[in-house]
Amino acid sequence: MFINFTNHPSANWDPKQKKEAQTYGEIQDVPFPIVPPAASQAEVHQIARDYTAKILSYHPDAVLCQGEFTLAFQVITLLKKEKIKVLAATSERRAVEICENGITKRSLIFAFEQFREY
Repeated sequence: MFINFTNHPSANWDPKQKKEAQTYGEIQDVPFPIVPPAASQAEVHQIARDYTAKILSYHPDAVLCQGEFTLAFQVITLLKKEKIKVLAATSERRAVEICENGITKRSLIFAFEQFREY
């Protein structure tokens, strides 16, 4: 089982990223929560414990963990203590500029490259 613990649903991934994730098994999305900026360290730690327990209940082979840094760090640490492989997605950022009617719009495209272990 591959847990996608991010705020990017796997349904929106490109085929290359899906194929790479599926080498670990079925993909299960666990949406990364919004962490209130005013949350105390103790509150973030409790959120980390709760989500780690939820993730572990799936018995994952690997977890993609990306989100708010302090929560992600705590979840990564807890999962690694349980000998779970925790990954980050790497991508190439491509800027595309489009000029229409004198207005230039810039959009960013993130092209998945690989998963990298924490």
